Amino acid sequence: MAFFDSPEEVDKYIGEMFRRAADHPEVGPKMKSANLVMKVVYEDPGCSLTVVFKDPMEVLLDDDQHKPDITLYMRADTADQYWRGKYNLAVGLAKGQVKAKGPVNKILKLVPLTKPLFPVYTDLVAEKDAQS
Repeated sequence: MAFFDSPEEVDKYIGEMFRRAADHPEVGPKMKSANLVMKVVYEDPGCSLTVVFKDPMEVLLDDDQHKPDITLYMRADTADQYWRGKYNLAVGLAKGQVKAKGPVNKILKLVPLTKPLFPVYTDLVAEKDAQS
């Protein structure tokens, strides 16, 4: 069974992760200076999150207003595992579990920045985990 019950839950947890990243003292300034738009298209549940890595950062559910520089395609459960520190995005791309359209190297430069955020995500989903 999928971890997320709805697109709104994907936004509540994964979207919120990016919103908190924007305010993180170590990670936020670096993400805001990336100057790119990333769209992640999820399945199970089907939805998308657009993250505008600029100042101010924006995170939008099912947005069609921003043209992405890069688009990633993955299961929402894959994103959940990634934010728990249990999934290697570079390996997922190499194995074809995550598909990308656009300059992947730009996203891979941001990946190391996310490690300090893993405990934040764990706290975000703690209540949902307790219900499972």
